[in-house]
Amino acid sequence: MIAAMDIKELFLEQKQAVGERLRPVLALIRPEHLAWRPEKDALSVGEMLRHIWTSEEGVRRVALEGNFAYFETRIPQGLRAVLGAPATLEHELSNLERVHAETLAGVAALPLACFSEERVHAALGYRRKTYDILFGIVGHEIHHRAQLMTYLRMLGSLVPEMITRR
Repeated sequence: MIAAMDIKELFLEQKQAVGERLRPVLALIRPEHLAWRPEKDALSVGEMLRHIWTSEEGVRRVALEGNFAYFETRIPQGLRAVLGAPATLEHELSNLERVHAETLAGVAALPLACFSEERVHAALGYRRKTYDILFGIVGHEIHHRAQLMTYLRMLGSLVPEMITRR
């Protein structure tokens, strides 16, 4: 019989597993890939790396602190207003790891009762439960992992299979 787990444990387990699946994809990115984009309006590889961690950091602050600073710029002005220019590959990967660890630590310290609290910003038309915001971070990372895998395929790289064949 499988023991029931609370929503915090479920989030932490999922976030950790998704991060572990992202790492082999990130290991295939080379410095020369950072500026590549499939078309002129798409995010470059470097911008996507930066977007993953800056978004997670901003969204985590909404969930854990009720701090809407990221969304107060992102929603009215668009993604590029909060993105900034990518730095080196090492810098972007380091920030991805830092933000991932900070999210795990912050959520681990969050009292279980906070998961059902709502975060509301009336002027932005934003109303979500903390658990919904946090699981959105996981879905966002999965989405961009798939995009990076597609980009890498377009660049001629082999990408890891996400499902182990038996």
